[in-house]
Amino acid sequence: MAGATARVETGSRSAGWVLGSWRAAWLRVEAHWTWYRRYWQSSLYSSGLQPVLFLAAMGLGFGSQVEAGPATGGLAYLHYVAPALLVAGAVQNAIGELSYPVLSGFKWQQDYYAVTATPVTAGQLLGGQIIWIALRVGIACVVYAIIALLFGAWLNAGALLVIPVGVLAAVACGVPIMAVAATTYNEGERFAAIFRFLVMPMILFSGTFFPIEQIPGAVRWLAWISPVWHGTELARGVTLGGLGIGPALGHLAFLGALFGVSAVLARRYFYRRLVV
Repeated sequence: MAGATARVETGSRSAGWVLGSWRAAWLRVEAHWTWYRRYWQSSLYSSGLQPVLFLAAMGLGFGSQVEAGPATGGLAYLHYVAPALLVAGAVQNAIGELSYPVLSGFKWQQDYYAVTATPVTAGQLLGGQIIWIALRVGIACVVYAIIALLFGAWLNAGALLVIPVGVLAAVACGVPIMAVAATTYNEGERFAAIFRFLVMPMILFSGTFFPIEQIPGAVRWLAWISPVWHGTELARGVTLGGLGIGPALGHLAFLGALFGVSAVLARRYFYRRLVV
């Protein structure tokens, strides 16, 4: 029974509870929220203040030295970089929360084994993790958007749509990391390589700070396959304009496909590791 909790009876004896998929996933979300509301200060910098400091440094500091021109679409650099930094911050936040913390659920704290020893399945656990990170990133995006508004970074109400774009890009980038974590049995050294050689180049060379047209043509295709670039283009499109329906659907399809394929793989690896 999806979305409900049913009692299963065998003869006169109870065989336990069967949890609906959504109910089971939300139980995991509730567990995260119970922790987060007590210790949210410990993640305040990484989830909220870091992107804002980047905005202040790049948009107001360095940006004051950048003249509006063709590279920025004739806009002030603050307006050009603000939506991109929301996406970049959301992606970094999601990848950070879905790498070592997920590995910890398998290897160190091993709370995933405790959860799946209950009626909650490995797939429902995965779903709860994805819902939680979407909510967590969404909160951080709202905080960033409000502070950026005080900086004068938004030109119109299209900034409201930047928030769901940031969440979509974050989930699309984070779920593949969950799949990697589910297949990691050592101390997670591979994450250091992922952060250094994949995440940082995606942030720096996916149009966050300058148009990808300034990247040499021989390697520009690397930006085209970067989910951060697709998220950045969508974010700029909804708040600054200039993005047609066709390209917008293409960006959405890329992020949706990445999320879908990664979710299927992550589900398979979660079951493989948790179901004995």
